[in-house]
Amino acid sequence: MADWITLLPPVLALALAVWTRNVYWALGLAIWTSETLIAGGNPALGLLGGVERAVSVFGSEGNTRILLFCLIIGALIEYMRRSGGIAGMVNWLVRTGAAGTRRRAGAVTALTGTLIFVETNISLLTTGIMGRPLFDRLKMSRERLAYIIDSTSAPVSILILLNGWGAFVLGLIAEYDLENPLAVLVATIPLNFYALLTLAGVWLTVISDRTFGPLRAREEQTIAANDDAPEEETGTGSAFNMGVPLLVLVGGALGFMLWTGGGNMLEGSGSQSILWAVCIATAVAFLLLLRSGKEPKGSLIETGFKGMGDLLPAVTVIFLALVLGASLKALGTGEVLGSLAGSISFAWALPAIVFVVAGITSFTTGTSWGTYGILVPVAIPLALGSGVPPSLALAAVLGGGVFGDHCSPISDTSIIASLAAECDHIEHVRTQLPYALSAGLLAVVSYLAAGIATTL
Repeated sequence: MADWITLLPPVLALALAVWTRNVYWALGLAIWTSETLIAGGNPALGLLGGVERAVSVFGSEGNTRILLFCLIIGALIEYMRRSGGIAGMVNWLVRTGAAGTRRRAGAVTALTGTLIFVETNISLLTTGIMGRPLFDRLKMSRERLAYIIDSTSAPVSILILLNGWGAFVLGLIAEYDLENPLAVLVATIPLNFYALLTLAGVWLTVISDRTFGPLRAREEQTIAANDDAPEEETGTGSAFNMGVPLLVLVGGALGFMLWTGGGNMLEGSGSQSILWAVCIATAVAFLLLLRSGKEPKGSLIETGFKGMGDLLPAVTVIFLALVLGASLKALGTGEVLGSLAGSISFAWALPAIVFVVAGITSFTTGTSWGTYGILVPVAIPLALGSGVPPSLALAAVLGGGVFGDHCSPISDTSIIASLAAECDHIEHVRTQLPYALSAGLLAVVSYLAAGIATTL
Protein backbone atom coordinates (compact mmCIF):
# COMPACT_ATOMS: atom_id res chain seq x y z
CA MET A 1 0.00 0.00 0.00
CA ALA A 2 1.36 3.44 -0.94
CA ASP A 3 2.13 5.62 2.07
CA TRP A 4 -0.02 8.49 0.84
CA ILE A 5 -3.18 6.35 0.85
CA THR A 6 -3.07 6.20 4.66
CA LEU A 7 -3.89 9.93 4.67
CA LEU A 8 -7.15 9.37 2.78
CA PRO A 9 -9.46 8.57 5.76
CA PRO A 10 -8.67 11.68 7.85
CA VAL A 11 -8.70 13.95 4.79
CA LEU A 12 -12.07 12.48 3.80
CA ALA A 13 -13.43 13.02 7.32
CA LEU A 14 -12.33 16.64 7.40
CA ALA A 15 -13.64 17.42 3.91
CA LEU A 16 -17.02 15.79 4.57
CA ALA A 17 -17.38 17.47 7.97
CA VAL A 18 -16.81 20.90 6.45
CA TRP A 19 -19.00 20.22 3.42
CA THR A 20 -22.01 18.58 5.10
CA ARG A 21 -21.57 20.07 8.60
CA ASN A 22 -22.49 16.59 9.84
CA VAL A 23 -19.65 15.17 11.91
CA TYR A 24 -21.42 11.81 12.39
CA TRP A 25 -21.37 10.96 8.69
CA ALA A 26 -17.83 12.31 8.35
CA LEU A 27 -16.42 10.17 11.15
CA GLY A 28 -18.41 7.09 10.15
CA LEU A 29 -17.27 7.23 6.53
CA ALA A 30 -13.65 7.81 7.59
CA ILE A 31 -13.75 4.78 9.89
CA TRP A 32 -15.19 2.60 7.12
CA THR A 33 -12.58 3.87 4.62
CA SER A 34 -9.71 3.24 7.05
CA GLU A 35 -10.91 -0.27 7.87
CA THR A 36 -11.45 -1.01 4.17
CA LEU A 37 -7.82 -0.10 3.49
CA ILE A 38 -6.70 -2.30 6.40
CA ALA A 39 -8.80 -5.14 4.93
CA GLY A 40 -6.96 -4.87 1.61
CA GLY A 41 -9.66 -2.87 -0.15
CA ASN A 42 -12.61 -5.11 0.71
CA PRO A 43 -15.52 -2.79 1.69
CA ALA A 44 -17.58 -5.56 3.29
CA LEU A 45 -14.71 -6.59 5.52
CA GLY A 46 -14.09 -2.90 6.16
CA LEU A 47 -17.63 -2.55 7.52
CA LEU A 48 -17.19 -5.56 9.79
CA GLY A 49 -13.77 -4.30 10.82
CA GLY A 50 -15.29 -0.96 11.77
CA VAL A 51 -17.75 -2.68 14.08
CA GLU A 52 -14.98 -4.66 15.74
CA ARG A 53 -12.81 -1.54 16.01
CA ALA A 54 -15.70 0.17 17.81
CA VAL A 55 -15.89 -2.74 20.24
CA SER A 56 -12.13 -2.57 20.83
CA VAL A 57 -12.44 1.04 22.03
CA PHE A 58 -13.99 -0.30 25.21
CA GLY A 59 -10.94 -2.51 25.69
CA SER A 60 -9.17 0.63 26.86
CA GLU A 61 -10.10 1.56 30.42
CA GLY A 62 -9.20 5.18 29.70
CA ASN A 63 -11.56 5.40 26.72
CA THR A 64 -14.42 3.81 28.67
CA ARG A 65 -13.91 6.25 31.54
CA ILE A 66 -13.97 9.21 29.13
CA LEU A 67 -17.29 8.09 27.65
CA LEU A 68 -18.80 7.41 31.07
CA PHE A 69 -17.87 10.71 32.62
CA CYS A 70 -19.15 12.61 29.57
CA LEU A 71 -22.54 10.95 30.10
CA ILE A 72 -22.58 11.39 33.88
CA ILE A 73 -21.64 15.07 33.62
CA GLY A 74 -25.01 15.54 31.90
CA ALA A 75 -26.78 14.34 35.04
CA LEU A 76 -24.61 16.66 37.16
CA ILE A 77 -25.53 19.68 35.06
CA GLU A 78 -29.23 18.83 35.11
CA TYR A 79 -29.26 18.36 38.90
CA MET A 80 -27.51 21.71 39.42
CA ARG A 81 -29.92 23.42 37.04
CA ARG A 82 -33.07 21.94 38.61
CA SER A 83 -31.90 22.82 42.14
CA GLY A 84 -31.39 26.47 41.13
CA GLY A 85 -27.62 26.26 41.59
CA ILE A 86 -26.70 27.57 38.15
CA ALA A 87 -29.14 30.51 38.36
CA GLY A 88 -27.95 31.26 41.88
CA MET A 89 -24.29 31.24 40.86
CA VAL A 90 -24.94 33.61 37.95
CA ASN A 91 -26.94 35.98 40.15
CA TRP A 92 -24.19 35.94 42.79
CA LEU A 93 -21.40 36.64 40.29
CA VAL A 94 -23.37 39.51 38.74
CA ARG A 95 -24.51 40.91 42.11
CA THR A 96 -20.98 40.97 43.54
CA GLY A 97 -19.63 42.58 40.37
CA ALA A 98 -17.27 39.67 39.68
CA ALA A 99 -18.92 39.04 36.31
CA GLY A 100 -21.27 41.94 35.84
CA THR A 101 -19.86 43.05 32.49
CA ARG A 102 -18.81 41.27 29.30
CA ARG A 103 -15.12 41.81 30.05
CA ARG A 104 -15.44 40.58 33.63
CA ALA A 105 -17.47 37.53 32.61
CA GLY A 106 -14.86 36.65 30.01
CA ALA A 107 -12.05 37.24 32.49
CA VAL A 108 -13.64 35.03 35.17
CA THR A 109 -14.08 32.24 32.62
CA ALA A 110 -10.56 32.58 31.19
CA LEU A 111 -9.02 32.78 34.66
CA THR A 112 -10.85 29.64 35.76
CA GLY A 113 -9.65 27.80 32.65
CA THR A 114 -6.12 29.03 33.28
CA LEU A 115 -6.00 28.07 36.95
CA ILE A 116 -7.36 24.53 36.47
CA PHE A 117 -4.27 23.13 34.79
CA VAL A 118 -4.23 19.68 36.36
CA GLU A 119 -6.53 17.97 33.83
CA THR A 120 -7.83 19.32 30.54
CA ASN A 121 -11.30 17.82 30.78
CA ILE A 122 -11.81 19.14 34.31
CA SER A 123 -10.90 22.61 33.05
CA LEU A 124 -13.19 22.38 30.02
CA LEU A 125 -16.20 21.07 31.92
CA THR A 126 -15.88 23.35 34.96
CA THR A 127 -15.41 26.55 32.97
CA GLY A 128 -18.07 25.55 30.45
CA ILE A 129 -20.69 24.84 33.12
CA MET A 130 -19.93 28.10 34.90
CA GLY A 131 -19.57 30.23 31.79
CA ARG A 132 -22.73 29.25 29.86
CA PRO A 133 -25.29 31.17 31.93
CA LEU A 134 -22.95 34.16 32.27
CA PHE A 135 -22.42 34.41 28.53
CA ASP A 136 -26.14 33.93 27.84
CA ARG A 137 -27.06 36.68 30.28
CA LEU A 138 -24.57 39.13 28.79
CA LYS A 139 -25.47 38.27 25.17
CA MET A 140 -22.14 36.66 24.29
CA SER A 141 -22.11 33.70 21.94
CA ARG A 142 -21.57 30.12 23.06
CA GLU A 143 -18.91 29.90 20.34
CA ARG A 144 -16.90 32.59 22.13
CA LEU A 145 -17.20 30.56 25.32
CA ALA A 146 -16.02 27.40 23.53
CA TYR A 147 -13.05 29.34 22.10
CA ILE A 148 -12.03 30.67 25.52
CA ILE A 149 -12.22 27.33 27.32
CA ASP A 150 -10.61 25.34 24.49
CA SER A 151 -7.80 27.88 24.07
CA THR A 152 -6.94 28.01 27.77
CA SER A 153 -7.23 24.39 28.92
CA ALA A 154 -4.74 22.59 26.64
CA PRO A 155 -2.19 25.45 26.34
CA VAL A 156 -2.07 25.84 30.12
CA SER A 157 -1.83 22.06 30.63
CA ILE A 158 1.18 21.84 28.34
CA LEU A 159 2.87 24.87 29.93
CA ILE A 160 2.30 24.12 33.63
CA LEU A 161 3.49 20.55 33.53
CA LEU A 162 2.43 19.44 37.03
CA ASN A 163 -0.12 17.10 35.50
CA GLY A 164 -0.57 13.98 33.39
CA TRP A 165 0.70 15.79 30.29
CA GLY A 166 4.05 16.46 31.95
CA ALA A 167 4.35 12.90 33.23
CA PHE A 168 3.56 11.46 29.80
CA VAL A 169 6.11 13.61 27.95
CA LEU A 170 8.75 13.06 30.62
CA GLY A 171 8.31 9.33 30.17
CA LEU A 172 8.79 9.70 26.41
CA ILE A 173 12.04 11.67 26.60
CA ALA A 174 13.52 9.63 29.46
CA GLU A 175 14.46 6.96 26.91
CA TYR A 176 17.06 9.19 25.24
CA ASP A 177 20.62 10.19 26.09
CA LEU A 178 19.73 13.46 27.81
CA GLU A 179 21.75 14.67 30.79
CA ASN A 180 18.63 15.85 32.66
CA PRO A 181 15.29 14.99 31.02
CA LEU A 182 13.32 17.02 33.58
CA ALA A 183 15.41 20.13 32.86
CA VAL A 184 14.80 19.65 29.12
CA LEU A 185 11.05 19.44 29.75
CA VAL A 186 11.01 22.54 31.96
CA ALA A 187 13.03 24.44 29.34
CA THR A 188 10.21 23.95 26.82
CA ILE A 189 7.95 26.37 28.74
CA PRO A 190 9.31 29.68 27.34
CA LEU A 191 9.86 28.00 23.95
CA ASN A 192 6.28 26.74 23.52
CA PHE A 193 5.40 29.68 21.32
CA TYR A 194 2.00 28.44 20.16
CA ALA A 195 0.68 27.87 23.69
CA LEU A 196 1.94 31.26 24.88
CA LEU A 197 0.56 33.09 21.83
CA THR A 198 -2.80 31.33 22.15
CA LEU A 199 -3.17 32.34 25.80
CA ALA A 200 -2.19 35.90 24.90
CA GLY A 201 -4.87 35.87 22.19
CA VAL A 202 -7.54 34.75 24.65
CA TRP A 203 -6.72 37.49 27.13
CA LEU A 204 -6.50 40.09 24.36
CA THR A 205 -9.99 39.04 23.25
CA VAL A 206 -11.31 39.21 26.82
CA ILE A 207 -9.76 42.59 27.67
CA SER A 208 -10.63 44.28 24.36
CA ASP A 209 -14.05 42.59 24.08
CA ARG A 210 -13.40 42.37 20.36
CA THR A 211 -13.57 39.39 18.01
CA PHE A 212 -12.82 38.86 14.33
CA GLY A 213 -13.68 36.51 11.50
CA PRO A 214 -16.55 34.03 11.79
CA LEU A 215 -16.63 34.49 15.58
CA ARG A 216 -17.45 38.16 15.16
CA ALA A 217 -20.36 37.24 12.89
CA ARG A 218 -21.65 34.77 15.49
CA GLU A 219 -21.37 37.45 18.18
CA GLU A 220 -23.45 39.85 16.07
CA GLN A 221 -26.05 37.15 15.44
CA THR A 222 -26.26 36.38 19.16
CA ILE A 223 -26.76 40.04 20.07
CA ALA A 224 -29.42 40.46 17.36
CA ALA A 225 -31.25 37.32 18.47
CA ASN A 226 -31.27 38.48 22.07
CA ASP A 227 -32.40 41.98 21.12
CA ASP A 228 -35.38 40.57 19.25
CA ALA A 229 -36.28 38.07 21.96
CA PRO A 230 -38.21 39.00 25.10
CA GLU A 231 -36.11 39.42 28.24
CA GLU A 232 -36.00 36.17 30.18
CA GLU A 233 -35.71 35.81 33.91
CA THR A 234 -32.52 34.17 35.06
CA GLY A 235 -34.38 32.39 37.83
CA THR A 236 -33.72 32.06 41.52
CA GLY A 237 -31.70 29.66 43.55
CA SER A 238 -28.65 29.30 45.74
CA ALA A 239 -25.10 29.50 44.43
CA PHE A 240 -24.35 26.89 47.10
CA ASN A 241 -26.11 24.25 44.97
CA MET A 242 -23.63 24.81 42.13
CA GLY A 243 -20.55 25.82 44.09
CA VAL A 244 -20.41 22.72 46.29
CA PRO A 245 -20.66 20.14 43.45
CA LEU A 246 -18.02 22.03 41.44
CA LEU A 247 -15.69 22.18 44.43
CA VAL A 248 -16.21 18.45 44.92
CA LEU A 249 -15.50 17.89 41.20
CA VAL A 250 -12.23 19.85 41.15
CA GLY A 251 -11.07 19.00 44.65
CA GLY A 252 -11.99 15.34 44.25
CA ALA A 253 -10.11 15.08 40.95
CA LEU A 254 -6.99 16.61 42.51
CA GLY A 255 -7.23 14.38 45.55
CA PHE A 256 -7.75 11.25 43.50
CA MET A 257 -4.79 12.11 41.27
CA LEU A 258 -2.63 12.33 44.38
CA TRP A 259 -4.06 9.05 45.66
CA THR A 260 -3.75 7.09 42.42
CA GLY A 261 -0.24 8.48 42.02
CA GLY A 262 0.85 7.33 45.47
CA GLY A 263 1.28 10.92 46.62
CA ASN A 264 2.74 12.11 43.30
CA MET A 265 0.18 13.93 41.17
CA LEU A 266 2.33 13.45 38.06
CA GLU A 267 1.92 9.69 38.42
CA GLY A 268 -1.84 9.80 39.00
CA SER A 269 -4.52 8.55 36.61
CA GLY A 270 -6.40 11.48 35.12
CA SER A 271 -9.19 9.34 33.66
CA GLN A 272 -9.81 7.48 36.92
CA SER A 273 -9.67 10.65 38.98
CA ILE A 274 -12.12 12.64 36.87
CA LEU A 275 -14.59 9.76 36.62
CA TRP A 276 -14.61 9.17 40.38
CA ALA A 277 -14.84 12.90 41.06
CA VAL A 278 -17.75 13.33 38.63
CA CYS A 279 -19.63 10.44 40.25
CA ILE A 280 -19.23 11.93 43.72
CA ALA A 281 -20.08 15.46 42.54
CA THR A 282 -23.22 14.13 40.84
CA ALA A 283 -24.25 12.34 44.04
CA VAL A 284 -23.77 15.60 45.98
CA ALA A 285 -25.83 17.53 43.39
CA PHE A 286 -28.53 14.82 43.64
CA LEU A 287 -28.72 15.26 47.43
CA LEU A 288 -28.83 19.05 47.14
CA LEU A 289 -31.73 18.80 44.67
CA LEU A 290 -33.48 16.39 47.02
CA ARG A 291 -32.90 18.83 49.90
CA SER A 292 -34.26 21.77 47.89
CA GLY A 293 -37.62 20.05 47.41
CA LYS A 294 -37.89 21.49 43.88
CA GLU A 295 -38.41 18.07 42.28
CA PRO A 296 -40.68 15.18 43.29
CA LYS A 297 -38.56 12.48 44.93
CA GLY A 298 -39.82 9.84 42.53
CA SER A 299 -38.58 11.74 39.46
CA LEU A 300 -34.99 12.44 40.53
CA ILE A 301 -33.54 9.41 38.73
CA GLU A 302 -35.45 10.33 35.55
CA THR A 303 -34.03 13.86 35.84
CA GLY A 304 -30.51 12.43 35.83
CA PHE A 305 -31.27 10.27 32.79
CA LYS A 306 -32.66 13.33 31.00
CA GLY A 307 -29.38 15.15 31.59
CA MET A 308 -27.39 12.21 30.28
CA GLY A 309 -29.67 11.96 27.26
CA ASP A 310 -29.04 15.60 26.41
CA LEU A 311 -25.34 14.82 26.05
CA LEU A 312 -25.74 11.55 24.14
CA PRO A 313 -25.15 13.13 20.69
CA ALA A 314 -21.88 14.71 21.86
CA VAL A 315 -20.77 11.48 23.53
CA THR A 316 -21.47 9.66 20.25
CA VAL A 317 -19.11 12.04 18.46
CA ILE A 318 -16.41 11.41 21.06
CA PHE A 319 -16.93 7.66 20.68
CA LEU A 320 -16.62 7.83 16.89
CA ALA A 321 -13.51 10.00 17.19
CA LEU A 322 -11.92 7.40 19.47
CA VAL A 323 -12.78 4.64 16.99
CA LEU A 324 -11.25 6.61 14.12
CA GLY A 325 -8.11 7.32 16.14
CA ALA A 326 -7.66 3.61 16.88
CA SER A 327 -8.24 2.72 13.24
CA LEU A 328 -5.76 5.30 11.95
CA LYS A 329 -3.18 4.00 14.40
CA ALA A 330 -3.63 0.49 13.02
CA LEU A 331 -3.42 1.87 9.47
CA GLY A 332 -0.13 3.66 10.22
CA THR A 333 -1.21 7.20 9.33
CA GLY A 334 0.77 8.75 12.18
CA GLU A 335 4.00 7.00 11.29
CA VAL A 336 3.77 8.24 7.70
CA LEU A 337 3.38 11.82 8.87
CA GLY A 338 6.13 11.41 11.44
CA SER A 339 8.58 10.16 8.83
CA LEU A 340 8.28 13.47 6.99
CA ALA A 341 10.33 15.14 9.72
CA GLY A 342 13.26 12.85 8.91
CA SER A 343 13.85 14.38 5.49
CA ILE A 344 14.91 17.83 6.74
CA SER A 345 17.93 19.26 4.91
CA PHE A 346 18.60 22.35 7.04
CA ALA A 347 19.04 22.08 10.80
CA TRP A 348 17.83 25.64 11.42
CA ALA A 349 14.45 24.75 9.89
CA LEU A 350 13.98 21.67 12.10
CA PRO A 351 11.91 23.32 14.88
CA ALA A 352 9.52 25.00 12.45
CA ILE A 353 9.10 21.87 10.32
CA VAL A 354 8.56 19.68 13.38
CA PHE A 355 5.89 22.13 14.58
CA VAL A 356 4.08 21.98 11.22
CA VAL A 357 4.30 18.18 11.01
CA ALA A 358 3.04 17.85 14.59
CA GLY A 359 0.15 20.17 13.72
CA ILE A 360 -0.75 18.13 10.63
CA THR A 361 -0.49 14.86 12.58
CA SER A 362 -2.72 16.12 15.39
CA PHE A 363 -5.13 17.70 12.88
CA THR A 364 -5.58 14.49 10.91
CA THR A 365 -5.62 12.05 13.82
CA GLY A 366 -7.50 14.23 16.32
CA THR A 367 -5.14 13.57 19.23
CA SER A 368 -2.26 15.62 20.61
CA TRP A 369 -1.13 12.83 22.95
CA GLY A 370 -0.99 10.41 20.03
CA THR A 371 1.04 13.00 18.13
CA TYR A 372 3.53 13.20 20.99
CA GLY A 373 3.87 9.43 21.04
CA ILE A 374 4.63 9.45 17.31
CA LEU A 375 6.85 12.53 16.94
CA VAL A 376 8.83 12.83 20.18
CA PRO A 377 10.83 9.68 19.26
CA VAL A 378 11.51 11.36 15.89
CA ALA A 379 12.23 14.91 17.06
CA ILE A 380 14.62 14.20 19.94
CA PRO A 381 17.11 12.06 17.94
CA LEU A 382 16.96 14.56 15.05
CA ALA A 383 17.68 17.42 17.46
CA LEU A 384 20.57 15.61 19.09
CA GLY A 385 22.09 14.75 15.71
CA SER A 386 21.68 18.19 14.15
CA GLY A 387 22.77 20.44 17.02
CA VAL A 388 19.30 21.84 17.71
CA PRO A 389 18.57 22.18 21.45
CA PRO A 390 16.33 19.23 22.42
CA SER A 391 14.08 21.54 24.45
CA LEU A 392 13.39 23.64 21.33
CA ALA A 393 12.48 20.61 19.20
CA LEU A 394 10.37 19.17 22.02
CA ALA A 395 8.53 22.48 22.51
CA ALA A 396 7.74 22.51 18.77
CA VAL A 397 6.20 19.04 19.02
CA LEU A 398 4.17 19.93 22.11
CA GLY A 399 2.87 23.19 20.67
CA GLY A 400 2.20 21.66 17.28
CA GLY A 401 0.08 18.94 18.85
CA VAL A 402 -2.14 21.51 20.56
CA PHE A 403 -2.28 23.61 17.38
CA GLY A 404 -3.56 20.68 15.33
CA ASP A 405 -6.12 19.87 18.02
CA HIS A 406 -7.48 23.42 17.92
CA CYS A 407 -7.96 23.24 14.16
CA SER A 408 -9.40 19.73 13.89
CA PRO A 409 -13.11 18.83 13.95
CA ILE A 410 -12.19 15.30 15.07
CA SER A 411 -10.16 16.40 18.10
CA ASP A 412 -11.45 14.99 21.38
CA THR A 413 -10.64 18.16 23.35
CA SER A 414 -12.44 20.37 20.83
CA ILE A 415 -15.43 18.05 20.94
CA ILE A 416 -15.54 18.24 24.74
CA ALA A 417 -15.17 22.04 24.56
CA SER A 418 -18.24 22.17 22.29
CA LEU A 419 -20.04 19.83 24.67
CA ALA A 420 -19.14 21.97 27.71
CA ALA A 421 -20.24 25.19 25.97
CA GLU A 422 -23.31 23.50 24.44
CA CYS A 423 -22.68 24.89 20.97
CA ASP A 424 -22.54 23.34 17.52
CA HIS A 425 -19.21 21.56 17.19
CA ILE A 426 -18.48 22.52 13.59
CA GLU A 427 -19.32 26.15 14.41
CA HIS A 428 -16.84 26.03 17.28
CA VAL A 429 -14.05 24.74 15.04
CA ARG A 430 -14.94 27.22 12.28
CA THR A 431 -14.97 30.24 14.61
CA GLN A 432 -11.80 29.21 16.47
CA LEU A 433 -9.82 28.41 13.32
CA PRO A 434 -8.70 32.00 12.47
CA TYR A 435 -7.36 32.44 16.00
CA ALA A 436 -5.50 29.12 15.92
CA LEU A 437 -4.07 29.80 12.44
CA SER A 438 -2.89 33.28 13.47
CA ALA A 439 -1.09 31.92 16.53
CA GLY A 440 0.23 29.00 14.47
CA LEU A 441 1.70 31.29 11.79
CA LEU A 442 3.42 33.45 14.41
CA ALA A 443 4.72 30.28 16.07
CA VAL A 444 6.25 29.07 12.78
CA VAL A 445 8.03 32.42 12.37
CA SER A 446 9.22 32.23 15.98
CA TYR A 447 10.57 28.69 15.50
CA LEU A 448 12.39 29.73 12.33
CA ALA A 449 14.01 32.61 14.23
CA ALA A 450 14.86 30.37 17.18
CA GLY A 451 16.29 27.71 14.86
CA ILE A 452 18.52 30.26 13.12
CA ALA A 453 19.64 31.74 16.45
CA THR A 454 20.64 28.35 17.91
CA THR A 455 22.27 26.66 14.91
CA LEU A 456 23.93 29.39 12.83
